[in-house]
Amino acid sequence: MFIDIANIRLKAGNGGDGAVAWRREKFEPAGGPAGGDGGNGANIILKTDEGLHTLMDFRYKREYKAPNGENGRSKKQFGKDGADIILRVPVGTLVKDKETGGVIVDLKEKDQEYIIAKGGRGGRGNAKFTTSTRQAPAFAQAGSRGEEKEITLELKLLADVGLVGFPNVGKSTLLSVVSAAKPKIANYHFTTLKPNLGVVNLGQEMGFVIADIPGLIEGASDGLGLGDEFLKHVERTKVLIHVIDVSGSEGRDPIEDFYKINEELKGYNEKLAEKPQIIFANKTDIPGSEENLEKLEKEFGEKYKIFSGSAATTENLRELMKYTFNEIQNYENDDEEEYKTFDKEYIPVKTREEGINVYVENDNYIVDGPYIEKLLKSTNFEDNESLKYFQENLRKNNVIDKLRELGINEGDSVFIMNFEFEFFE
Repeated sequence: MFIDIANIRLKAGNGGDGAVAWRREKFEPAGGPAGGDGGNGANIILKTDEGLHTLMDFRYKREYKAPNGENGRSKKQFGKDGADIILRVPVGTLVKDKETGGVIVDLKEKDQEYIIAKGGRGGRGNAKFTTSTRQAPAFAQAGSRGEEKEITLELKLLADVGLVGFPNVGKSTLLSVVSAAKPKIANYHFTTLKPNLGVVNLGQEMGFVIADIPGLIEGASDGLGLGDEFLKHVERTKVLIHVIDVSGSEGRDPIEDFYKINEELKGYNEKLAEKPQIIFANKTDIPGSEENLEKLEKEFGEKYKIFSGSAATTENLRELMKYTFNEIQNYENDDEEEYKTFDKEYIPVKTREEGINVYVENDNYIVDGPYIEKLLKSTNFEDNESLKYFQENLRKNNVIDKLRELGINEGDSVFIMNFEFEFFE
């Protein structure tokens, strides 16, 4: 197995601003505030999809931005919420914070959803700020910003498709042509020491993992060679492609080869022999293969789907891969081992604190944070009522008390975001 990784950047939608508006209807000379609320920004949601097997789609698009909520309108009309974006990922995707490496969520259930970037809330219109003493508020609340994140998606890839067959029948060549894998290819009669894996990409959301399963020689299920150690990789596959050399270049009988390999599969685990198998009659580009191909089709044509072609010339390989993808989608196995995440213990990533920060830096008193940013953006400093609302919020959230604890004096400057204020009681 190997790990498929993709780094992506996310920006959830901002909340729409509340509106400042007034009733202007005929026969309503004392029309009051009528500004509507802003719509909520769109979330970005991760959702698992059993039909996906790789993170290939995220290699081509690395940034995702969700739509903002609409601003509020007059006549107390709300702005429209932004439409959520759903990003589909394979079951078993581990989501990590790119900067810290902390785990955000482990998506290992079917159709599991997780809001990875939350959209900002829409701001309230001035109609929501009326009180018994404030009849005509000339200010509204700004929408809050949507979350921005850079995340790493990690998928522990286990092969969906296993290539089985005797050594030197063309499995490694086939793997190298249909995927980006680079196995060592040579004319040898001994088997490789580890499975080579690659990703087959047939288009958007049409990818799967394929592996050249080593060790399959006669007697492998009894421990001969390395076969019994690597047959376990076949257990997790959904479909087997049985590669057979029909050229006769090795002096073997293709039909006899097929039966021998299946005996090894059955000898290791009877369920392996029951897995869907597709026969790929390889090396048809070599003269003399026609007779063996006819024998093969006569022997197995009614029970197995047979593709004939050449890994060396790529003949019929795309058709073979398309058929294989469809077989994967139709595969069902209730006993399949549940996906297990990495053994390493990860520390969950810390979420951003939504509040107000009050501190001293370089002898300056500073107030910042997501809430204060939204409050400042909502304030109309030309309007006394809006300014009073701003000051009331600072007191209510203990900003004044915290500044006193830090030793602030009358007349000292307080920096709130990009604004400088003078402190006074």
